[in-house]
Amino acid sequence: MVVGICVGETNLNEVTFISDKMPQVGQYVTIEYDDKKVLGMVENLVRGNDALNVDINDFKAIQKISKIGVEDNYIRGKVKILGDVNDNLKLPRTPVLPGTEIHHADAEMLNEIFKVKNPIKLGTLVNQGEVDVNVDANPILSRHLAILAMTGAGKSNTVSVLIDQLLSYHVPVFVFDMHGEYKGAEFPNGNVNVIRPKINPKYMSFNEIKKLVNIPSNGYIQERHFRRAFKEAKNRIEDGVAHENNFLKLMYDILEADSEVEGSDKQIVDVMNKIDDSMDRYSNLFDQYVGNILTSIKKAHVNVLDLSQVDESVASVLVSHILRNSLQRSKRAAHSGNRDELLENSVFYILEEAHILAPNKRDSDSKRWIQRVAREGRKFGLGLCLVSQSPKTVDHDALSQMNNMIILRLVEPEDQRHVQSASESLSQDLINQLPSLNVGEAIVLGLMTKVPTLVKIDKFQGRSHGDDMDIISFFKDSVEKEAEEIERQEDELMDMGYDY
Repeated sequence: MVVGICVGETNLNEVTFISDKMPQVGQYVTIEYDDKKVLGMVENLVRGNDALNVDINDFKAIQKISKIGVEDNYIRGKVKILGDVNDNLKLPRTPVLPGTEIHHADAEMLNEIFKVKNPIKLGTLVNQGEVDVNVDANPILSRHLAILAMTGAGKSNTVSVLIDQLLSYHVPVFVFDMHGEYKGAEFPNGNVNVIRPKINPKYMSFNEIKKLVNIPSNGYIQERHFRRAFKEAKNRIEDGVAHENNFLKLMYDILEADSEVEGSDKQIVDVMNKIDDSMDRYSNLFDQYVGNILTSIKKAHVNVLDLSQVDESVASVLVSHILRNSLQRSKRAAHSGNRDELLENSVFYILEEAHILAPNKRDSDSKRWIQRVAREGRKFGLGLCLVSQSPKTVDHDALSQMNNMIILRLVEPEDQRHVQSASESLSQDLINQLPSLNVGEAIVLGLMTKVPTLVKIDKFQGRSHGDDMDIISFFKDSVEKEAEEIERQEDELMDMGYDY
């Protein structure tokens, strides 16, 4: 089927065409010339009428022209060149000849293009529902992924579909679950392993705890006292001398004993006050009886760290602690030369609310370790997926390391600009399509797919909790239940002989 005819000047990246029937944005087309069969995607469409140009200001004249000038209507579009179908989608070396026909790409050819070695089925083409969209699992795990969307665009469903597909390969998935969406989820291809947000202090670094207690970086005397108490508390727990489950309280007691010595430094009391301020917020974080969180990770499971009951500062500590330990463990395995051990430590981390954990204009420990895993993780078998409904507030450095993107509906221009600046393969024409995407539709691009794709994401077949609450139905049902209960009580009173 002829979609249009190439017109004007053409180049190696795109062609302009005129059509007599309306194609669809995101539709794949083929152009045959110079013994090549080139695949392209319709990225831009406009309708116009030469007789009804914007310079005409007379309303009655426009009415008359519109009645007799229908034949002057035209459809003009732009096709992005994706590559030669017969040469592994390599970009052609010569431009299309003007006047060349553009044809609709058939489903059989597209199914071949979406065949990959380790397929993850995300959904189907928006414009051709009979064509399944499969992306390659390995580039997702090794080159990272970002899932970005405005609230209500289908982000949680997309994450659930991705998790379930990865579970079919027995990949250990680890979700930093900020809102408790996944701890009660059910996945057809695997089970959920809920991990408590607890840390054994002996696995924590001094800097992690120091930041919790807010010891300033230039407070050298306070840091010296705090370090002494930290080491002493660790030694007591490891030697079995202390059985105090509240690590901060143990440090406080050590410093309190020091402060009672005649002539002691008054800054010890300042450190004690800071520890005391932190105990209410962080005492539940520590548990000397739990092992290293990394040993709790199970293969073929979605390992969910439930952060819904902790504040952002605790979440930041947990994220930085886990990513730091994971990267260091994988580096040790790599340096030992044991490839099997390195692969054994591989984990795919999914960070919900990435704009909180890796903020763009604010420093945090979690942001620093997210950046490091984003830069170095692929060399050590660690994958990263940043999920956010506020892309503009996600750290640009971390986002630019995501070599794959699933972008659902984005309306805010600043969000769009931030995402485009972090992705080399996201053209302005594709950016312009983001506000018009329907719920569950996404632009998929990056190393995981051979060509940029407009996808209708599959509906997750398991059970999750990412949907909006049905508040209206709740209150409506509650009033109806109250009325039924009142009626039941009145009937009971009538049966007992009471009359109103």
